[in-house]
Amino acid sequence: MAAPQPELEPEPGRCAYFVARKKRFCRMVPALGRRFCGEHGQQEKENDRKRIPCPLDPKHTVYEDQLQKHLKKCNSREKPKPVYFVQDINAGLKDVAEIPEKQVTLSSLSKEELENLIIKLKKATNGLELDLKEQILSHKALHEALNDPKNGESAFKHLKQQASILGNMEKLHLLGPGRCFIEFGAGRGKLSHWVDVALQDVEDIQFLLVERATTRFKVDGKHKKRDSVFERLQVDIQHLCLNKVPSLEKKRLPVVGIGKHLCGAATDLALRCLIESYATCCEGENEEPAAKRPKNDKTEMAARSSADSERNKEDFKPVAGIVIALCCHHKCDWTHYVGREFFQSVGLGPVEFHYFQRMSSWATCGMRETVTSTSEESEDHTNNTEEHDQPYSKTESGFDTLQGLPVEERKEIGALCKLLIDHGRIKYLQQRGYRATLQYYTESAVSLENVLLTAVPEPTT
Repeated sequence: MAAPQPELEPEPGRCAYFVARKKRFCRMVPALGRRFCGEHGQQEKENDRKRIPCPLDPKHTVYEDQLQKHLKKCNSREKPKPVYFVQDINAGLKDVAEIPEKQVTLSSLSKEELENLIIKLKKATNGLELDLKEQILSHKALHEALNDPKNGESAFKHLKQQASILGNMEKLHLLGPGRCFIEFGAGRGKLSHWVDVALQDVEDIQFLLVERATTRFKVDGKHKKRDSVFERLQVDIQHLCLNKVPSLEKKRLPVVGIGKHLCGAATDLALRCLIESYATCCEGENEEPAAKRPKNDKTEMAARSSADSERNKEDFKPVAGIVIALCCHHKCDWTHYVGREFFQSVGLGPVEFHYFQRMSSWATCGMRETVTSTSEESEDHTNNTEEHDQPYSKTESGFDTLQGLPVEERKEIGALCKLLIDHGRIKYLQQRGYRATLQYYTESAVSLENVLLTAVPEPTT
């Protein structure tokens, strides 16, 4: 049957608008004296108007005659900065000369260059604790959710991780009253939600959820009828000054930094935000001149009270603890990395860091032997891959150069790269008076990114 030919003219008394999809003119009857029906008369006017890219964000367009009105309400317009926004306060490296120029990709390296990098990596990791301790724990707050058959496999995996994070927090005595829990990279705020559930009978707790993006389906609303204080800070961690957050400034509660799968450089920014920007400022504020010696009995009581107050100030730790599930080491950045001093101490610099952070993806990217892999293996890897476990392309991972390396060796090298980067973070925390450790907090079948960084202040003698 032949396809219908497009109409050349509208039927008398019918709308003159040509419907391209149907290859015919509109069949509606326009008002007396008009050529188009009510719908297409307006559309004809719209077609005469010119759309231009928005100057604030060219990803969307706007009618040219409506530009000025649009600029006043465009979501991409520059909004007033909050009081806690301090440009690049947690950025790290200030000396631009130290930042390496753009490096070549791994796939562009010769076999000899790649072998030299691997030799440097193994030399730097020699002596480090390669076998991390398993701390796969759980918490009663998630017992009901973990046993709810309505939760699918993906939800169950997230719940297991959250339960283990809470279990590790409890083991470190971080779940208690008089705390402000700061969730970095909060997203929907699920981790803070479960911490709040675990502390439902505890008073004087506060939650700050730090997320730079606008987030849908937040769980914050579940806590409106409870005593817990939930506050969202929509700001990049790089520019977050905790000392200027009004609610935190008012209460001065010791903070606990938490995060589930805090991507790459975001972990370094969060550590610097807590340890340098916040803790250092708080300790500086606590330093006051020594009280004068009392001259008579009447002032002795006041002196004792003052001494007790000073003792409390000494016991006060601005950062009570840090519990962060690490991930996406390939997104780390030498500019923000807190372990630069450690890297330099083992004879490494920004060039090696660039390649090691790219090679770290070999541990989790799921590179399989293309000939022997089965569809079942591929499906299994997909199921085990979380939103942060994004596989690399062949070019990014240096696939062509690695044809001679077995899969297991690539995974081992990737794991060493991750360990080296994480050890720099541990050294950074230890040098600043924290007892910091790395441990496996969940099985690799639940998440390929299964390492948890924990830190608490060293006890004062």
